[in-house]
Amino acid sequence: MGANDHIDDDLQLYRDMLIRCLEKEVLPHADKWEKDGWMPREVWHTLGAAGMLAPDMPEEYGAAGAPFEVSLMILEETCRLGLHALSTGFNVHANIVAPYVNNLGTAEQKAHWLPKLISGEAIGSIGMTEPGAGSDLAGMRTTAVRDGDHYVINGSKTFITNGLHCGLLILAAKTDTTRGAKGISLFLVDANLPGFTKGKGIEKIGQHSSDTAELFFDNLRVPAKALLGEENKGFIYLMQELPRERVGIGSQAIGACAGAMALTVDYVNQRKAFGQRLSEFQNTRFKLAELEAEIELNKAYLRQCIGRFKVGAMTTQEASILKLKSTELQVKVTDTCLQMFGGYGYTQEYPISRFYLDARVQTIYAGTSEIMKEVIARGLLDKR
Repeated sequence: MGANDHIDDDLQLYRDMLIRCLEKEVLPHADKWEKDGWMPREVWHTLGAAGMLAPDMPEEYGAAGAPFEVSLMILEETCRLGLHALSTGFNVHANIVAPYVNNLGTAEQKAHWLPKLISGEAIGSIGMTEPGAGSDLAGMRTTAVRDGDHYVINGSKTFITNGLHCGLLILAAKTDTTRGAKGISLFLVDANLPGFTKGKGIEKIGQHSSDTAELFFDNLRVPAKALLGEENKGFIYLMQELPRERVGIGSQAIGACAGAMALTVDYVNQRKAFGQRLSEFQNTRFKLAELEAEIELNKAYLRQCIGRFKVGAMTTQEASILKLKSTELQVKVTDTCLQMFGGYGYTQEYPISRFYLDARVQTIYAGTSEIMKEVIARGLLDKR
């Protein structure tokens, strides 16, 4: 019996549970949610009750204490099934917010927030991006000024996933405006506090049912005990936690590639042109073969990164390579697959069009491809 056999068993158990839950509670409604541009709040309660929210968090807070791979499997499978909007919400809530609280929070903070995140009572968001500051965190303008036993926060955030449903926001703000990125701190902000305003949802070209919003803070007073970690160390914490986010996005990309390929293989085996199936044309066969080879190579690198992440050995450069190559591949795969559907691929009737549109943002959020290349180059060229 291998050392990882129990992980494989856990993965299969959770995969079966997840698929049953999605088939019953999500897939029958997904098309309507995409058309409406909205996913009901109740979905989170349902998924929480099914144990699908942050299953790898500690059991003492109501989670299953499952292996890290289970959380990644949820991201991969939801994307394979074409539920990228839901998967993006998962990634932020369970793969980013919950680990931040668990890794950086005080005993009081963890006891208060983790059970709510695990059950779905509170949905998690992270507020970094601003209208004038995306990847450039040093340009952040949101401020948090200490006032007795509170901080007073003013500013705004944009493109915030889960922003409208948000119950807990991990907010990045400047506590020292003279130090650039080194003056950033993180706060656990209850979205129900006075001075916290949610703008209207942002309409996007893809992931339509993903809740994305602007958030505004007008003299928002948060207790000093809401500080996550130490003051002015927010940038360090963000850099520490980014690798897990990028492993999650890599898992999403691989899942989406698998889903797009399955749709396309089925289509080309049925569709005929010039008296033969599309799958019999050499162009079709060679293009799909090339994509499959690239997917398998990316899967191997993803597995390597997961192994290194679990022992604390994964570097920022490795995380950036994974994010760059897996998301660029996702865009390539969905584009190539859509082309094989011809005119049908350009219609909303065929799911491949959603795979195509949902893929595009993957090379943008959590660090653009250009930023990933810069990080990789720094690790390669700027060593001292």
